Amino acid sequence: MNSKKLITIVSDTSPVISLASIDRLDILEKLFKKIIIPRAVWNEFTAGENELETNKLKSFFRERVADISQTNNLLPIMDLGESEAIILYKELKADFLVIDDLKARQIAEELGVNCVGTLGILFKAKEKGLIKELRTLFIKLIENNRYYSKTILNKLLDLSAEKRI
Repeated sequence: MNSKKLITIVSDTSPVISLASIDRLDILEKLFKKIIIPRAVWNEFTAGENELETNKLKSFFRERVADISQTNNLLPIMDLGESEAIILYKELKADFLVIDDLKARQIAEELGVNCVGTLGILFKAKEKGLIKELRTLFIKLIENNRYYSKTILNKLLDLSAEKRI
């Protein structure tokens, strides 16, 4: 990920819910110039059960929603939010797709999409000095039932010279 001025991202649902759950949606604005979500992602999180989280997401993304203009031919192989995010990434010629789901990410990468996940964004924020430590945020993710591999969490903590979980 290069300079903030050059970066446009499209996000799937899971990463933005994860960032909202730890009150760190602000990191997206600090790292990226333009942040867009497809309509299907908006619909997924606005149907959420956690009203506080939903309100945070609505407030943050209200002016950052876009509709895809082509037919969604990826629906047979992944969910609506993921498929629209990939299509929107391609349509906007975005720099990165923010996506956590392994299967969808693998398909996206096969289609030539540059992917980064929630943990990659948090790691980059730590490298740039936007957050003090990863460990407390990783613990909050776990406490908020956001599921990430402990092996990957600990590798990132090792790289950041922080205590493992």
